[in-house]
Amino acid sequence: MIHVGLYYKVKEGHNEDFVKTFNSVLQLLKSKPETGFIDGKLYQEVDCPREYMIYTEWKDRTAFKNFIEMREFKETTDYGNTILEGTPRNKVFGESNGQTY
Repeated sequence: MIHVGLYYKVKEGHNEDFVKTFNSVLQLLKSKPETGFIDGKLYQEVDCPREYMIYTEWKDRTAFKNFIEMREFKETTDYGNTILEGTPRNKVFGESNGQTY
């Protein structure tokens, strides 16, 4: 399993649009188990409510790579350019075997 954080800053007045888009993509991924998507959560920065992190879990690196190459991801990214401030970034937190301790 791989854990990836995606970081975004939303333009003033577009928080609701961002959350709605996140929920749409989340539902799409959950409806397609073949993508290797396991789970995703949206976190909002307390001190700057226009900043978000999307925490995602994927079966492996290939599944995440395939996601960022999906047509739906590219369409969402194109739309995101209209509501985001600055360039989004992502960080791979690491890989695990899925066991909890």
